[in-house]
Amino acid sequence: MSIEIKISKRLIPYTLASKFLQKRVDSLKKGKGRSLIWILEHPISYTSGVRGEKEDILDKKIKIIKTNRGGKITLHSPGQKIVYFAINISKKKDIRKFVNKIENCIIKLLNKYRIKGNNDKENIGVWVKGKKIAAIGIRVSRWIAFHGCSINLNNNLKLYAKINPCGLDSKNITTVEKEIGFVPKNFEKELIKIFKKDFSYY
Repeated sequence: MSIEIKISKRLIPYTLASKFLQKRVDSLKKGKGRSLIWILEHPISYTSGVRGEKEDILDKKIKIIKTNRGGKITLHSPGQKIVYFAINISKKKDIRKFVNKIENCIIKLLNKYRIKGNNDKENIGVWVKGKKIAAIGIRVSRWIAFHGCSINLNNNLKLYAKINPCGLDSKNITTVEKEIGFVPKNFEKELIKIFKKDFSYY
């Protein structure tokens, strides 16, 4: 069965997206519906994964949304592309390979714009010259993989100063725009093309 590609052009509140994604996960667990890749952007949202620590919240006034994804505390905001998954990986049963596939897709995407991205065996995500440009947080339940990744396109990096994103100093974060000096017009189109092709075998 082919994967559904869903694209949202308006900002989607984090909690609304989470509810939609959970419904799709529940359906897949029952053997119903199609696997999903959903591309969107969120309004400003600070979220905590299952490994989030209070010490990484520098501004105690911000609201933190607790989630069941992997990873620590991070930020979502306009200009950051989110790729959510709800995919049945029961035939593969290899979580690390699934995460590596996401990393490799992002690296391929960045290469389109002559940005050399790399992954790190110790730290999940994609890095450019030692700075993080994409974060990944996945949860797997009954071999349904869900949540996803965020890719910094042209989001406001100053907002990261309120936290230690993914346990890092906020200065160690970068964007596509910062690396090449402009925002590619076809970025989302290329993103969809790469992810659709590389995840077609699931």
